[in-house]
Amino acid sequence: MTYRAPIEDFRFVFEHLAGMPELLKLEAYSGVEPDLVDAVLEENAKFTEEVIAPTNWDGDQHPPVYAQGVVRMPESFKKAFSHFVEGGWQGLRHPEQFGGQGLPRLLATATTENLYAANVAFSLCPMLTDGVIEALLLSGSEALKQRYVPALVEGKWTGTMNLTEPQAGSDLSMVNARAVPQDDGTYRIFGQKIYITFGEHDLAENIVHLVLARTANAPAGVKGLSLFVVPKFLVNEDGSLGARNDVWCASIEHKLGIHGSPTAVLLFGDGKGAVGEGAIGTIVGEENRGLEYMFIMMNAARFAVGVQGIGVSEAATQKAIAYARDRVQSRAVEGSAGPVAIVQHPDVQRMLTTMRSLTEASRAIACLAAGLDDLSEEHPDAEVRATNQALYEYLVPVVKGFSTECSLEVSSLGVQVHGGMGFIEETGAAQFYRDARILTIYEGTTAIQSNDLVGRKTLRDAGATAFSVVHTIRATIQELAQAIAVCSESDRAGLQLMHDHLMTAVDVYQASVHYVLDHAKADPRAVYAGSVPYLMLTGYVLGGWLFARAALACIAMEPETRGTAFVKNKFSTAVFFAGAILPRVQALGIQMQQGAVIADAFRQSDLV
Repeated sequence: MTYRAPIEDFRFVFEHLAGMPELLKLEAYSGVEPDLVDAVLEENAKFTEEVIAPTNWDGDQHPPVYAQGVVRMPESFKKAFSHFVEGGWQGLRHPEQFGGQGLPRLLATATTENLYAANVAFSLCPMLTDGVIEALLLSGSEALKQRYVPALVEGKWTGTMNLTEPQAGSDLSMVNARAVPQDDGTYRIFGQKIYITFGEHDLAENIVHLVLARTANAPAGVKGLSLFVVPKFLVNEDGSLGARNDVWCASIEHKLGIHGSPTAVLLFGDGKGAVGEGAIGTIVGEENRGLEYMFIMMNAARFAVGVQGIGVSEAATQKAIAYARDRVQSRAVEGSAGPVAIVQHPDVQRMLTTMRSLTEASRAIACLAAGLDDLSEEHPDAEVRATNQALYEYLVPVVKGFSTECSLEVSSLGVQVHGGMGFIEETGAAQFYRDARILTIYEGTTAIQSNDLVGRKTLRDAGATAFSVVHTIRATIQELAQAIAVCSESDRAGLQLMHDHLMTAVDVYQASVHYVLDHAKADPRAVYAGSVPYLMLTGYVLGGWLFARAALACIAMEPETRGTAFVKNKFSTAVFFAGAILPRVQALGIQMQQGAVIADAFRQSDLV
């Protein structure tokens, strides 16, 4: 199966759901014409299909090799990364003053999804580099920006984030890495970090590590963490590379999936570098504000991992559809002259449409969020910027948690569509399932995302942002009612289904927000026991809303456009999502509002 970038769907989402036309009216994007957006999509599709996708199986079967502190990447990755750098893909959305292209994040969300779909293991390297660039641009001194950002944007150097330690997983208050100040203003870093993605490799000239560590006498817990830039090779004043720093790879992990991505154990201050004992680092911002700065990178990574889930879902869906069209097995249920392709069987159609609908819903949510982020940075009105920033931040845990949970369901269904052949590695269906398994875990588990949605994104503003979403969805329900009154007979049943199920779903969503607000203080365990159902039902409601908007856009099109295969598929997928997926919201709402009973059951079990 050959991967094909879903350009037509990106164009549709840009135009009708995520607000690209409005973005291009902003001063910041005054030089970005619609033709340029199309050209970037086309060129990115060609690059990811022809250069990146062929490396996916190779990286899975021939992973990086570790020996004596050195990690050798597959040759296919080296060639692909060289093309990636030459094409300027790392700098697509970064500022022009540092060598980037300054294009909207909305456009970059599409190009990175294609990269993730083509080879999620390969894509982790540029994904983390993007996060380092963002963190330095927002929190670094001018000297740090000038020294590191241009080479990172160019792709000559890559970046990592170093948080986790053997005793400190998601609980960063337990980080023990030490930072000892030096007379020249630098610090010597000592400690061990684990699970460092692309922490060592031979794709780029240098690796720029962002490292959380503690200075002497720092406060306990997360308030005592500082952030440091620790390059693999020191950087001279003229930008050239200097001595080998005292940061070394002790090993790489053997993983269930993403085999092509080296996950390193890094030792800082082991005395092996050319700089003496202790890795030389430069502090980012002020001491003891490291977690605040690192959250910039963490939030960027969380959004990106959500988009990774969408990419894996898209690739798994394409593969399953292609297989189902080719595989001939059994007669049609209504009778046929002989065996038919399994794509004609009702349950296979159910699985494939579930895969497609979850993928397209996740994509629409992520692109909507990306467009909001662009508005939050570039809109001339401060109030509009603030409103869009709040909504973007509300959506980030949903993009991360919902999209990655969907990728597990989608990739699992992909194996099921293949039947017994899906369990055979050579078909490639199992790789998507293995690769997807990590997505709900790293950069914050689904529970961490849902706790964030409850605590920071719903309680902190007393539900104001969530209720604004409710208001917006109800406006779309009104549009559906108006459309039903005047639409063709062939569209009426589908629109009515969307109207009714979306109304029920948004009622449950609104009640769920009230439940969080009403019970979080008196019985926090009752709320947090249902936090993941809250996150998932939020994702389903948002997906149903965006599909409803997609359906309204479809019926408003000219007949010749409305009759195309793409538009007919979009409308039918929207109807399926409303009838087959949105009802999940009711069950999740019930589960969430039984939080007190569930929490009590936990207390009475042998789990505590």
